[in-house]
Amino acid sequence: MIEIRKTEARDLEALMPLFDEARGTIAQLGIDQWQNGYPNRAVILADIERSQSYCVLIDGEICGTFALITDGEPTYNEIFDGEWLTGDSRDQYFAIHRVAISVKCRGKGVSTEIINYCADKAKKANKTSLRIDTHRGNVVMRKMLEKHGFIHCGTIYLESGDERVAYEKIL
Repeated sequence: MIEIRKTEARDLEALMPLFDEARGTIAQLGIDQWQNGYPNRAVILADIERSQSYCVLIDGEICGTFALITDGEPTYNEIFDGEWLTGDSRDQYFAIHRVAISVKCRGKGVSTEIINYCADKAKKANKTSLRIDTHRGNVVMRKMLEKHGFIHCGTIYLESGDERVAYEKIL
């Protein structure tokens, strides 16, 4: 059985290996996303403190994590080579970030549960969409997003200046 709950500080030790596995998977794609140690403990602790970090458990074991940003994503304020499906509705979406799923749990419906959970939370908050971004070369993530009804909307730039492809799903 898959369960999703808020992350607690005591979960941090179980989460960090998930990000290490994700970095390995991304490195195999030959891209530099997350290869500089991001997300690190401080980033995840900040997510926990802001009550934006979630754990995904299968039979009580943590096998995935994600952040659900409910108060807007500044890097989404400007989009290039396209437009958001919902236009400039900065207060009408939730953003999903820092998704990591254990290798041993992939293919078990975890990504579907994450997307459904986020969509349900957003709908209950009267939001109209979910937004997410990823590296252009992260074909695994892009395929997963498209499978779950996300539409490629354009390009955004992180605070670091790194380019990311932006997706949105209407709820």
